Amino acid sequence: MSIKNKFVQKKPLISFEIFPPKRNYPVDTIYNTIDGLNDLRPDFISVTYGAGGSTKDTTVEIASYIQNKYDLSALAHLTCLTSSKEEIDNILSVLKKNGVENILALRGDYPQYEGADLGGPNHYKYARDLIFHVKSSYDFSIGAACYPEKHPECESLSQDLINLKEKVDAGADFLITQLFFDNEIFYRFKENAEKVGINVPILAGILPVLNTKQIEKILPLTGCTLPKKFSRIIEKYEHSPEALREAGIAYAVEQIIDLLSWGVDGVHIYTMNNPKTTRRILSSISSIRGVLTNEKVSCL
Repeated sequence: MSIKNKFVQKKPLISFEIFPPKRNYPVDTIYNTIDGLNDLRPDFISVTYGAGGSTKDTTVEIASYIQNKYDLSALAHLTCLTSSKEEIDNILSVLKKNGVENILALRGDYPQYEGADLGGPNHYKYARDLIFHVKSSYDFSIGAACYPEKHPECESLSQDLINLKEKVDAGADFLITQLFFDNEIFYRFKENAEKVGINVPILAGILPVLNTKQIEKILPLTGCTLPKKFSRIIEKYEHSPEALREAGIAYAVEQIIDLLSWGVDGVHIYTMNNPKTTRRILSSISSIRGVLTNEKVSCL
């Protein structure tokens, strides 16, 4: 089923994100992750690209596997910065042939390898251009990314909202946020988005922090803010890996419960390919999720 139609049927949605194995690693390694997430019955699972647009073919393969083996809705990431228009159409044709109904349309990161083909008339420069093409030529349900604390490359929050409105006007059916650790930032973002006429569903992206290396890597890439409460947790347990892991999971659970209580459209969990942690989070929120969606949810 398309994600757009899922939002018509119920809210909030609960979804997961996974990423393909690195280059030169067998794709089979991701299937154990999917097997470990399947019985949690998320509303959809998104599959990213590798850094700089690598693993495109693997993303299509994994999304097709999710869709056809488990009859779960798959959301295939699709970037335009390093893909020609012809390559994008080929990818979309393969996805359609394999029953994948949903894509997340992204500009994509600049590649970390030399020799990548960038720009020019044979490429879409921005995500809005890719969205417009897909919307006008295909019948996919289209998601787009949004940034509660603005895109790192954008000059201001107000300009970032203008750019986001252009993506929605081009045909984005729903949005998924970059990760954040302060729910109040998300609530302000949602309010400001509504003021400029952005009225599509927005899923809140949540990452359970399990170690200090994650924080060291995430902050420079995303520019997200660490609230004082979370900074104290990291400082307290930085030399106790197991305690930090438990505290990180508890913090993510607290964030999600608050978001669900506030009435968020959906929660998108960045699983980091870790079914065990994701299972613990879903188990902790299963009761409130069941009340909100009138579902019987089992996470055992």
